[in-house]
Amino acid sequence: MVTITRIRGLRPLRSTASAALALMLTTGCGGGAPTPNDGGPIQGEGGITRLQPTERGKPVEIKGLDLDGKPLSSKQWSGKVVVVNVWGSWCPPCRIEQPILSRLATEMKPRGVEFLGIAIRESAANARAFTTARKVPYPSIGEGDSAILAFADSLPAVAVPTTYVLDRQGRVATRLLDRATYSTLRGLIEDVVSEANGG
Repeated sequence: MVTITRIRGLRPLRSTASAALALMLTTGCGGGAPTPNDGGPIQGEGGITRLQPTERGKPVEIKGLDLDGKPLSSKQWSGKVVVVNVWGSWCPPCRIEQPILSRLATEMKPRGVEFLGIAIRESAANARAFTTARKVPYPSIGEGDSAILAFADSLPAVAVPTTYVLDRQGRVATRLLDRATYSTLRGLIEDVVSEANGG
């Protein structure tokens, strides 16, 4: 069964063109303030969509050039759980959640989990400066507006930030439309890791 928690005012879009347009026009950035102790979303109700293994679509490939201009593809982690975060340095919730993503990337790597960022609506140079200053331990695709279209036929990225968890077959298992908190994102990753390991 598909489990969906909806964000008021956000609707999944079907076509790649409309998905791209929605991401350009609709963001979770701006307004609101973080709640104390990392206890909830920065604004809105938050939204998590989980797909059971039998409900997942075809594997997706997220590809583009990394922040140094070298080819990068999620397929290089075939057989692993991959967490994909759509972000921008211009986005306040993205800046707030970044240390959480870095922490989880370090903690979960020994368990076969990889992280990949997709930087949108800014240059690779700006994204590189942001990730270098914060010592982000995983790569990002720079100028990644086209890379997000990989999700257009499954669960489009209709807000910034958006975080996906891909299963070991490269299929979208979970989409989080909100700023990630440590406990929420870790739980979502653990669910897919446990599933992949047979429980």
